Amino acid sequence: MPFFSAAIGSVSGVAFLSHLFTTDNSSHSHHSSFSALANPPLNFPNFCRNSSIKRPTFYTAKVSVSGGSVQTEGVDVEQAAAATAGDDEDSSASPDRRSADWKAARAYNARGLIYEGRIEGFNGGGLLVRFYSLVGFLPFPQLSPSHSCKEPHRTIQEIAQALTGSIISMKVIQADEENRKLIFSEREAAWSKFSQQINVGDIFEARVGSVEDYGAFVHLRFPDGCYHLTGLVHVSEVSWDLVQDVRDILNEGDEVRVKVIKIDREKSRITLSIKQLEEDPLLETLDKVIPQDGSVGPDSLSTSHNYNIEPLPGLEAIFEELLREDGIIDVRITRQGFEKRVVSQDLQLWLSNAPVVGKQFTLLARAGRQVQEIQLTTSLDQEGIKKALQRVLERIP
Repeated sequence: MPFFSAAIGSVSGVAFLSHLFTTDNSSHSHHSSFSALANPPLNFPNFCRNSSIKRPTFYTAKVSVSGGSVQTEGVDVEQAAAATAGDDEDSSASPDRRSADWKAARAYNARGLIYEGRIEGFNGGGLLVRFYSLVGFLPFPQLSPSHSCKEPHRTIQEIAQALTGSIISMKVIQADEENRKLIFSEREAAWSKFSQQINVGDIFEARVGSVEDYGAFVHLRFPDGCYHLTGLVHVSEVSWDLVQDVRDILNEGDEVRVKVIKIDREKSRITLSIKQLEEDPLLETLDKVIPQDGSVGPDSLSTSHNYNIEPLPGLEAIFEELLREDGIIDVRITRQGFEKRVVSQDLQLWLSNAPVVGKQFTLLARAGRQVQEIQLTTSLDQEGIKKALQRVLERIP
């Protein structure tokens, strides 16, 4: 018997479970979440930035590290970056030498090469990096999360001081000779080095960085004990329960286990899940509720005669509307049972994980302690069934 993957709708009248069926507004919100990843605010882990994306101007008053997440306030990072490339150039270098070094910087940027850069110092917004006769800028948010995760109680100034004089791997993400901006990213270099070591399905120990309305950025710990990459746990992947505010469950610095559920290597994005490492308390098969031998236990009831089963309140209207959908041939209740606990007083429909086989597909209806197995005879595939159910639930008042 298949497990059931996601609730279709919660029907009292008919309400929708927002994590499965989204309105245009919620869909836009979800899209906006990932749009935010392309140009995150300064204290966001910037794992998904492409080097071609122009950095916005940030205005921030001090810099600190909290729970492994860099937070910067009161510094105009763009001005700091522009000043760096101009004020700290090697004054003894000829114009031709500086021009050649800018050309080299552009080549590093275009080819995505990793540069081993020496940290010359730091200012309020980031590190100063020596690039031949030039001095570039590595904003604090472009540091690998390994530094702040290793010593979460140190301020970012203390981390920067400790890094001064050291050589770290980085990439050139902007080389603008005209505006004298030479920007580096250690995060981008870390992605190149470590992203090939992860695969969908991998499980990591991790530490929560920043927490936003749409989810939490989480730093992944690698076998060497360092946190090299950052992924996003979307709000829908935090818990099987409905999450109104991610901050009710996750806080910066929390240690969690996560599963990699998607990797976008072109956009340098990792999508993670916490809930998929836990068994959904609601996603039980009907076989757990109804004994296979047909016996009747103190907490369960089964019958092989579906015409004796009275549909749960609200199901008949759903059945009538389903039969009006193209591709739905027949709808019937095949089994029912009673659970030991009340899952929900409202009617809920759940889709089976299993694909359509021989034009047969299974749904699960639950309300209170009662659960009913519904079998569809259909020419639709799983996605088509889901869309049909969505249309049906939207039509029912």
